[in-house]
Amino acid sequence: MSPTSQRILHIAIPSIISNITVPLLGLIDVTIVGHLGSASYIGAIAVGGMLFNMIYWIFGFLRMGTSGLTAQAYGAHDLKEVTRILLRSNSISLMLALALLILQYPIRLIAFELIDTSAEVQQLATLYFHICIWGAPATLGLYSFSGWFIGMQNSRFPMFIAITQNIVNIVASLPFVFVFGMKVEGVALGTLIAQYAGLFMAYLLWLRYYRPLRKYISRKQLFTHDAMKRLFQVNRDIFLRTLCLVAVTVFFTSTGAAFGDVVLAVNTLLMQLFTLFSYIMDGFAYAGEALTGKYIGAGNRQELQRTIRHLFGWGIALSLAFTLLYGIGGKEFLGLLTNEQSVISASGDYFYWVLAIPLAGFAAFLLDGICIGATSTNIMLKAMVVASGSFFLIYYSLHNVLHNHALWLGFIVYLALRGIMQALLLNSSSLRTAR
Repeated sequence: MSPTSQRILHIAIPSIISNITVPLLGLIDVTIVGHLGSASYIGAIAVGGMLFNMIYWIFGFLRMGTSGLTAQAYGAHDLKEVTRILLRSNSISLMLALALLILQYPIRLIAFELIDTSAEVQQLATLYFHICIWGAPATLGLYSFSGWFIGMQNSRFPMFIAITQNIVNIVASLPFVFVFGMKVEGVALGTLIAQYAGLFMAYLLWLRYYRPLRKYISRKQLFTHDAMKRLFQVNRDIFLRTLCLVAVTVFFTSTGAAFGDVVLAVNTLLMQLFTLFSYIMDGFAYAGEALTGKYIGAGNRQELQRTIRHLFGWGIALSLAFTLLYGIGGKEFLGLLTNEQSVISASGDYFYWVLAIPLAGFAAFLLDGICIGATSTNIMLKAMVVASGSFFLIYYSLHNVLHNHALWLGFIVYLALRGIMQALLLNSSSLRTAR
């Protein structure tokens, strides 16, 4: 295996493990309340978890923006700027977390106006929300640390933190629920403790392995106009891009529900296959962030181009492998997720759309990572606007004829256009090799 591929896998594999591990926090909560004897508890955790996923998803720019900027400073061997980036990112994380805490009541009121639940589920979900919202400083702070670690070419620490959080969540939640009888509030407290345990571990790892950087901690040049302008420009583009992504995802789910419960179930199950593929490709996107930023910061165009070629080599190979895997065993995998024969039978009408996902979507993931590493986030935003606009145009043009197939056609085109547009825009502007 070439040294370039080894460097890619050194970052990608721990990132993939982290991606797979992160959803376990919610799964653990659901598993615990699933043994309390009432469906309302499961509903409350599901609603509360969905709400926090949406909130924190919007703030994902904290991780991505920090990653690209850090990688470029690392490649340039600018240790002062590397340290300042972490301080700036954590400062913004804290301010946003405080805003969420201050606005938690209107956020909750608006959310439950949009989410239709029973009175009992809403009451329990409200209790869960008002406990877990106090984890916002830890969660957003971890976004900054995770992005910084990845920018420093170190994806192992985010993996260690994610695994630790799951262990702490289990150890804390079980006694709260089954010993002290706290039920939903016990699960919420366990999650809250796990979030702060993750942040504490991130800080300890930083102190242990990056202690020499402490001498660069200073207010001098920390919040300069140029530095803050660049940071907010990068984060603004990623934020707006994420809003477009959320709009497509929410519309896909809610519109699928309008076609009936069976179609909704089919779409939900088939999207699990997309999610599985995304966990893998996101790992390689993180490698793209770290290595692209590093080589741009170092002004090393030759190694940058070599890395991009190897990333796409891995992307093509994995997309072909997933297409083959889904073609051979995808329907059997759906059988593991449900034994409802009407859903399994109906999935056959839409399954070929899943086979198109890997080849249509792999470039979008890889180019997202490359654009983040290059801090060419405006290209990501422009591509996402065109792709999401095409998604809605295709659906509204064809839904009367194709019905649910129009959703899937729009989604496949949306994935493909994200990659195509980014490739065209990157080609026309070229990747910068100097910060």
